[in-house]
Amino acid sequence: MLKPTQYISGAVLCSTLLFFSCGTAKNAEDNLPKDISERPADEDSQKYEQAQIDKIKASIESEISKEKCTNASDWTFAPMGAKSCGGPQLYIAYPKKMETTILAKINDYTEKVKAFNQKYQIMSDCMMVMPPTSIKCANGKAELVN
Repeated sequence: MLKPTQYISGAVLCSTLLFFSCGTAKNAEDNLPKDISERPADEDSQKYEQAQIDKIKASIESEISKEKCTNASDWTFAPMGAKSCGGPQLYIAYPKKMETTILAKINDYTEKVKAFNQKYQIMSDCMMVMPPTSIKCANGKAELVN
C-alpha cells in the first residue's frame, strides 16, 4: 500500500512532466520550416535582379503612357535596354516635354541591363534592332513606324 506522501510525490511528478511537455510543443513550432512566401528576397539572385529591372521598365512605360499623343511632332524616340551582343533591345517613344526626366530613367535602365547581362553572362539573339523612321499617333498613343 502507498503512503499519502508517495501519492503527492507522484502527482507532483506527473504534473511537472505534463507542464514541461506541453511547453516544449510550442517551442517545436518555432523550429519548423516557414512558408516559402514568408522567406525574405535573396537580393543577390538573378531572378530578384531581373524583377527589379522589369519594375524600372514598367515604371518608364507607365509614365509615358499617361501622356496622350495628339501630334506626332511632339514626340521622339530613344534606344532602350541592351542586348548582350551590343545594341538596344528596343526603341521607345516619349513626349519631348518629358525628355530631361525620362531620358535619365531610360539610360539608368539601359546601364542596369548591361550590368545584368555581364554579371549573369546572358546570351541574346544578336539581331540588330533598327531604329524607327518616324512616329505616328493612333488612338491617343504614340506608335513607332519602321
